Amino acid sequence: MVLGAGADDRRPPFRFCARTRVDFADTDAGGVLYYGRWAHYLDRAVIAYRRHLGLGLLGEPGHLAVVRALSVAYHASARFDDPLEVFVRTARIGRTSQTLDVRLERPGPGGAGEHLADGRLVVVGVDAYDTARPTPVPDPVRARVAAFEGEALEQAP
Repeated sequence: MVLGAGADDRRPPFRFCARTRVDFADTDAGGVLYYGRWAHYLDRAVIAYRRHLGLGLLGEPGHLAVVRALSVAYHASARFDDPLEVFVRTARIGRTSQTLDVRLERPGPGGAGEHLADGRLVVVGVDAYDTARPTPVPDPVRARVAAFEGEALEQAP
């Protein structure tokens, strides 16, 4: 569950942050966030980001957004009930894909968070009805993301 989310410029080039806590069900026997569950927190934050931008959570009508690739680099552990701040940005929009970068932190005093992990998702839009083949990113999606991300966004021709 996302506890709060919205525009946030504390970690440039990130402009969005979702706040949550580590769930007990996502930890191992020692109460440490299990490596296989980190993607769950990336996914929650990306959904909050899409909601914030007014985008369809699963994609626009006829254009289903599916994850093509996911990577996570771990820097420190998180434990049960730790607060998490998950920063999200769209780094690039291609013809049919959107690349999102994610940074996970445990908040600290004075806004200095402990860097826990970095993630990257590549989301591809596919035809939701017939072929499931890649389809161009809809212009309204491209426009909303570009308006929010500004000059930091790389756009393919």
